[in-house]
Amino acid sequence: MTTDLRVMVVDDEAIIRHGLRLILDRAEDISVVGEAADGLEAIAVARQVQPDVVLLDVRMPGVDGLQALPGLVALGAKVLVLTTYDVDANIHRGFREGASGFLLKTAHPDDLVHGIRVVARGDALLEPLVARRLIEKFTESSGPHVAPPWAAQLSVREAEVLRLMARGLANSEIAAAMHVAETTVKTHVAHVLTKLGVRDRLQAVVAAYETGWVAS
Repeated sequence: MTTDLRVMVVDDEAIIRHGLRLILDRAEDISVVGEAADGLEAIAVARQVQPDVVLLDVRMPGVDGLQALPGLVALGAKVLVLTTYDVDANIHRGFREGASGFLLKTAHPDDLVHGIRVVARGDALLEPLVARRLIEKFTESSGPHVAPPWAAQLSVREAEVLRLMARGLANSEIAAAMHVAETTVKTHVAHVLTKLGVRDRLQAVVAAYETGWVAS
């Protein structure tokens, strides 16, 4: 028997929390186990209900989402940040603080449910539109770059996988683009993470952006 994914919703607007709950209640494999209106409350509630995934708004009064993020990750939750275009400056910080994914608030309800399932199983979610905004941000602020030491260690295929990851493509989409099996992509991703010395694909994407390698 499949165990429901335990999800907590964090947003300072009650009507948004209610709307998200209505969407998630339609999914047979998801149970909303808690809600919170700010970051401080989120940590307290998460400690009680032990969610698998936290849907986290960024802008909230008092302790905001980014301030609460490390505490939620420390409790073992996967955090899916709900964001908008006007919080680009916070996305990089969210990566650093351990977010498992970013999804635009304008996303389709089906994409929200899919995103929860993706991060719950330990994968990372980087919506293509968010990825493009990150590329724009790093392009605007970047100066001269020195090739990172790990660049020479990547095979041609691994480098291609990393570039596609940086564009926000999922493993299945990378497999289709490269005309290989998804299991092959997973192997390449694992090798990329090892060679970059990072824990997940989001950290790999950050490393590619920060060093300017993604634009090379």
